Amino acid sequence: MAMDTNKEIVKKIKKYNSIVIARHVGPDPDAVASQIALRDSLRLTYPRKKILAVGASVTKFKYFGALDREEYQEINDALLIILDVPTLDRVDGIIGLNYKEVIKIDHHPCDEKIGNIEIMDDTASSTCQLIAELIFKTNLKMNKAIASNLFLGIVSDSDRFLLSYTTSKTFQIVSKLIDNYDLDFTNLYPKLYERPMNEIRFYGYIAEHLTLTENGFAYVKITPEILKEYDVDNATPSNMINDFNYIKEVFVWTFVTYDDKNEIYKVNIRSRGPVINMIAEQYNGGGHKFASGARCKTEAEIDALLKDLDLECKKYNENKK
Repeated sequence: MAMDTNKEIVKKIKKYNSIVIARHVGPDPDAVASQIALRDSLRLTYPRKKILAVGASVTKFKYFGALDREEYQEINDALLIILDVPTLDRVDGIIGLNYKEVIKIDHHPCDEKIGNIEIMDDTASSTCQLIAELIFKTNLKMNKAIASNLFLGIVSDSDRFLLSYTTSKTFQIVSKLIDNYDLDFTNLYPKLYERPMNEIRFYGYIAEHLTLTENGFAYVKITPEILKEYDVDNATPSNMINDFNYIKEVFVWTFVTYDDKNEIYKVNIRSRGPVINMIAEQYNGGGHKFASGARCKTEAEIDALLKDLDLECKKYNENKK
């Protein structure tokens, strides 16, 4: 990443009166927080520009702020900024949008270059870290609410700084957010981690029904009926998967959730050793080496994916000996 990329992005932003900010389908806290934070920073810096954050809203993440619901027909020749997503086909909410140029800011590894300017830094803990860095290195403005969103996005995607791509730069940026905007971060945590009792019982269901292979691969298949029984939505499993880290017998664990509305299987995959993103890419997905996702249309695809992940665990065990 060139040293002046952040300033080049701001130069491009200055040229456009209409800017649309989007992120990936099925968003996590980092995706939503970075999107809302960047939109609010640009609105604060350029109050006369039309700046929208688009995509499907997630009730669970409403504490980050509301997304925009304006018709795209009102927007011509917009600048599109996509966050936390490596490829255009996974961007949510831009069908029918008339955009002229694209900027991508992401921390997922990807060989596909998208847009006129791109920040792709897979050593960053999160897209929120990259947005914070963008703001700190340029004349973009920030306030306490923006800083709070960026802090929460970084904490969430680094799994409370437990994951390997947490670096000294991550802590430097977090420290700056806390110091510059007087963040009471202990009182921010409940937004991410407080859960109703039905979700705790659902957590118990997952723990009880994990299938563990002799190779250290664990998985659970979650049906719409189970989601209904526990009164949770199909995004809930993905928000719980990191909680199953550090199980002694498990190297890779996977949650498979069927989304009957969109008729697709959503797969969350995590690892404590075996590289999984290359496998996820074969099943309409991708991500980091140890944190990935996939989307499958049939149960046969799911079974093939689970078999490949189990085989990867077997190879990992053999190489360790």
